[in-house]
Amino acid sequence: MHPRLALVPGEPAGVGPELCVRALARAHDADITVFGDRDILVQAADAIGLPPPDFTGTRGATHGHARLVEVPNAVAATFGRPDPRNAHAVIAALERAAAACIAGEFDGLVTGPVHKASINAGGIAYTGTTGLLAEQAGCDVVMMLANDIARVALATTHLPLREVADAITPATLERTLRILHGALRTDFGIRAPVVAVLGLNPHAGEAGHLGREELDVIEPLLERLRAEGMALHGPLPADTAFLPAKLEGFDAVLAMYHDQGLPVLKYSGFERAVNLTLGLPYPRVAVDHGTALDLAGKGNADPSSLLAAIDTCTRLARPRTRARDQRSTPT
Repeated sequence: MHPRLALVPGEPAGVGPELCVRALARAHDADITVFGDRDILVQAADAIGLPPPDFTGTRGATHGHARLVEVPNAVAATFGRPDPRNAHAVIAALERAAAACIAGEFDGLVTGPVHKASINAGGIAYTGTTGLLAEQAGCDVVMMLANDIARVALATTHLPLREVADAITPATLERTLRILHGALRTDFGIRAPVVAVLGLNPHAGEAGHLGREELDVIEPLLERLRAEGMALHGPLPADTAFLPAKLEGFDAVLAMYHDQGLPVLKYSGFERAVNLTLGLPYPRVAVDHGTALDLAGKGNADPSSLLAAIDTCTRLARPRTRARDQRSTPT
């Protein structure tokens, strides 16, 4: 059996629909079902000069299988111009696809970019898909971005910088490290993960001269988790932790805040970077870029991140697929 993936294009006025069209025109080692609006996908295909996807359920696009769960937009979408009236359809597609994953109908979820301002303007209080999926599943999650060079998880995500230090507590940091460690073992198949933990302050606090978070919070927790058998290095100065020679020894890096770790990862390979939500009861992988409204409908958007997201989600979903195959095989 192939992994069954749910694919949500995201903002209909952005590049998501055309990236999905391009992705469905390629072969994948997965059965893909799109949750979205049929008309905008046909419109995207026409705009970039590709045949419209074939959602008959037997043959999708050029290769593989593709199906469609129709989640119609409230109004016709125009590329480059998000319409808040379509916000409910964008969220409904995410929620329906995620609910189907929780129910076991799919083995993983791939999501395209959404437009936060348009969703909020449509009357929905929305801070991000990661939080939405975590609330729906009723679990704690960790955001991790990855490419061929590194995996970078975040202790805090979209917080103003002045709030970051207060958000890093022993309890929150422990929860993050346990989720990260568990995901590296379960989802990535790394039996004994080695994690680099960055300090919060310059030079990891310089022995308390540049801040005490390392001495008072981070190091005591790391010592306790090391005693349980976790391989945790740190707290490390962030300015040298990403040197290639050091990265070779780490399976993941935990950064204390968004702009501490992600600029390095994106510089090292933005096109192939993906965004993972660790801790959900299913793999979720998203593109690592926005809606690119200025490119929408012009045929110039690079599908590399979406293709990488599909490939990554397929790999992470395979253990679930094998378990399903074993359950369905007569004894």
